[in-house]
Amino acid sequence: MQNELAQQTPIPAQGSELPPGFFELVDDLKAIVTQASVRAQLKVNTEMIKMYWEIGRTILDRTEREKWGAKVLERVAMELRTAFPNQRSFGTRNLKYMQQMARTWPEQIGQQAVAQLPWGHITLLMGRCKTRPELDFYAQRAVQQGWSRVMLDHWIDAQLHLTQGAALNNFDATVPEDSDVVNEVVKDPYRVDFTRLSGKVAERDLEDALVQHLVRFLTELGVGFAFVGRQYPIKVGDEEFRIDLLFYHCKLHRYVVIELKTDKARPAHLGQLGFYVTVVDDLVRDEERDDPTLGILIAKSRDKGTIEYALRSNNAPLAVSTYAALPPHVRELMPSAEDLSRIADDVLDGDGAAG
Repeated sequence: MQNELAQQTPIPAQGSELPPGFFELVDDLKAIVTQASVRAQLKVNTEMIKMYWEIGRTILDRTEREKWGAKVLERVAMELRTAFPNQRSFGTRNLKYMQQMARTWPEQIGQQAVAQLPWGHITLLMGRCKTRPELDFYAQRAVQQGWSRVMLDHWIDAQLHLTQGAALNNFDATVPEDSDVVNEVVKDPYRVDFTRLSGKVAERDLEDALVQHLVRFLTELGVGFAFVGRQYPIKVGDEEFRIDLLFYHCKLHRYVVIELKTDKARPAHLGQLGFYVTVVDDLVRDEERDDPTLGILIAKSRDKGTIEYALRSNNAPLAVSTYAALPPHVRELMPSAEDLSRIADDVLDGDGAAG
């Protein structure tokens, strides 16, 4: 019977023509294996973090009940290292972190976002964040956006929890179904100290500096932004207009128009920005693929009351943020622009004059 089946279903010899869809099948199988491997690694990591939490909880409960001192913890570390010589995480310092984790998250850790992070991320969080809301904020963002430890450290240093979603905007009225998600991609202020600009600067100088340090500026904008061009030309009727900076947000599938003002934000600026957003929607956006365009005005300062009225009078989804540059006395202590932007310059040189 087996011989009959083998004759009915011949296997293609190596080098012979493969059936249609063969490589698509192989790609699907590879994806299944990769996804299963990732899930397995995440599960192993989560189980390890749960074990650390249980160790910390147990030690914490016993030391608080028995009033044991630090010397006992050192002996515990020695006993664990002796019992489990292949486990390098049972040093006194790590045991203290495990106690801190159990104290910070008294509920079962397995249900928290932090349980999905590597141990190095967690120790960094506990060492740098002061409150539980801060810890949870950065843990959730690190899990959602796949931050490395270096990137996590960068965003903590930039105080992202204070700036993200802080821009004045009209998203509730203009994109109500996506307002929460869209609000996550705008910040106030944007830190542009890497430009080394200070005092009164021209808008073109700010634009030049941001493009020169494009890699740094993309990092400041956040995950998902892709650079489309500067002074991006749009033609309406017989006139040509130029957008300061045009980006595309790959996760939101929206174009993002950024206008720069080195003075106070004014209603007229929002009128101009709304005009650009509308034109990009009509002339650049792919209606089948892209959601409505967003506009972000980044100014030196703003008056909350005035801007809130101006936002209410505009039908385009807009946000108004400020930027924080270096004070003059700090600027003199910074390394040169060439030192800070070598990578960005290489990227721009490779791309040529974008836009």
